[in-house]
Amino acid sequence: MELTRRDAVAALAALGVGGGAALGVGRLGRDPDADGGVDAERIRETQVAAAAVVYPSEVSGTREFVETFLEGRLEQPAHAAALEEAVAELDDRAESWYGDAFAVLSVADRERVLEQVGADTADEDPDGTTAERIRYYVVNELLLALYASPTGGELVGLENPQGHAGGLETYRRGPEA
Repeated sequence: MELTRRDAVAALAALGVGGGAALGVGRLGRDPDADGGVDAERIRETQVAAAAVVYPSEVSGTREFVETFLEGRLEQPAHAAALEEAVAELDDRAESWYGDAFAVLSVADRERVLEQVGADTADEDPDGTTAERIRYYVVNELLLALYASPTGGELVGLENPQGHAGGLETYRRGPEA
């Protein structure tokens, strides 16, 4: 299944986040101050790299999807700052254990970093331990984007995720087999 920019915009709409992404205005070429002072490129690269670990193997188009989703999420200054902090903690651990930033590591090493941090089993808590913050801001952020999108929702049998209208016809014919 291929994720698209449209899926990312639908996921943002389901969360009630509009802004530049919903209007089709890209942020990738903007000056860093437009992102509230956070290192948006570092966040994007780390989230795209984490998606390669977190997303099911049958999903493609993740870079464009994740970057588009982040356009909307980075418009929220408090969320962007907390996301940047979680990414910095993840990078610190990756550099300490594997000698390089998380995004540069192989997919297998990235998976090991997430496991060693404890993000695979931690409860999500935006104010909790390092593992809980990484789970909340890195792992769950990606899962939220995926499963709130129409294409990602299909992976788990949600033909019409919240916020994605399907119309009366959808309810008449039932789920697709």
